[in-house]
Amino acid sequence: MNAIYNAGLVLASEGTEFTYLFDLTGQLLHDAILMIIAVFTLFLIASHFLFNPVRDMMNKRQEKIKDELDSAQKSMEDADALKAEYEGKLKNIDKEAESILSDARKRALDNESKIIAAAKEEAAAIIGQARIEAQLEKQKAADDMKKEMISIASLLAGKVTAGAIDASIQDSLVEETLKEIGETTWQS
Repeated sequence: MNAIYNAGLVLASEGTEFTYLFDLTGQLLHDAILMIIAVFTLFLIASHFLFNPVRDMMNKRQEKIKDELDSAQKSMEDADALKAEYEGKLKNIDKEAESILSDARKRALDNESKIIAAAKEEAAAIIGQARIEAQLEKQKAADDMKKEMISIASLLAGKVTAGAIDASIQDSLVEETLKEIGETTWQS
């Protein structure tokens, strides 16, 4: 086996002495291969116990950061939506205030018309009552006037006829006199 290793490494042979390229001997090559296997084994062990947990930790951290970024993005979208909603409400607040004022004006006008209608009804009732009272006073005055005229007419008739006319004729004469004078003349 040495011969195979040495065959490729021999540059020139001069007599019994061999010259090796970089002084590579079989032992050195054997040690190098063992060293490579040891490093590879150490790499696998380190990969299993060190690199994989670090990769897992980095992946978890990357997912956590991604989740936090997604959550922050969602929060920003929610905040933008709320901002837009409140801006819309602020724009509509003038319309709502105008609507409320308009409604209040309408209710005030309705109240005003109700109050006016109630006042008119009360005034009409008072006027009606006053007319009834005036009519009653007018009727009372007419009755009083009639009695007064009857008494005056009876005195006059009594003086004229000096007792010759009885009471029924006297009443008919007063009635005729009143008809001739007319009710409107002495009532006004």
